[in-house]
Amino acid sequence: MLTYEEVASVLEYSPTTGKLKWQSSGRGRKADRSAGNFNKSLGYVEIKVKGYRTYAHRIAWLLTYGVWPDKHIDHINGIKDDNRIENLRVVNNQQNHTNMKQHKGNSSGVTGVYWSKRAKKWQAYICVKGKQKYLGIFKYLKDAETARKEAETEYGYHKNHGRVTA
Repeated sequence: MLTYEEVASVLEYSPTTGKLKWQSSGRGRKADRSAGNFNKSLGYVEIKVKGYRTYAHRIAWLLTYGVWPDKHIDHINGIKDDNRIENLRVVNNQQNHTNMKQHKGNSSGVTGVYWSKRAKKWQAYICVKGKQKYLGIFKYLKDAETARKEAETEYGYHKNHGRVTA
């Protein structure tokens, strides 16, 4: 793994913009130019430093705090290439799953709520420690949504969880 000194010797990080740029020219890079490439399939900026490929948000953490993050880095606002330090936090895997966007296949418009064809009612659930927890079955979507939101609060989900993105 690269050290802070090795990374800091070739990259400069702006905590307010979240951008990384090369400090000097060399092997396919130019000084003062943006570092890294956007990975469309993952949504993250990747950077190759001294033969090691890693994510820009992990490098941002290293250059700000002097150590590699020991867990996941969560983009608080859900924008995976927004690497401003105020948008990054270290979380465990469980915490990382409590700040996710709404699944693209969601048809109810509410994360954790779906229409039960069998019961002909709305059913709500939430995942807690990797296990699905049943919240109830409801005649009205609004009631299922309320049950889900209350459970998100009870189980410490991030306020951005279930956000709808374009």
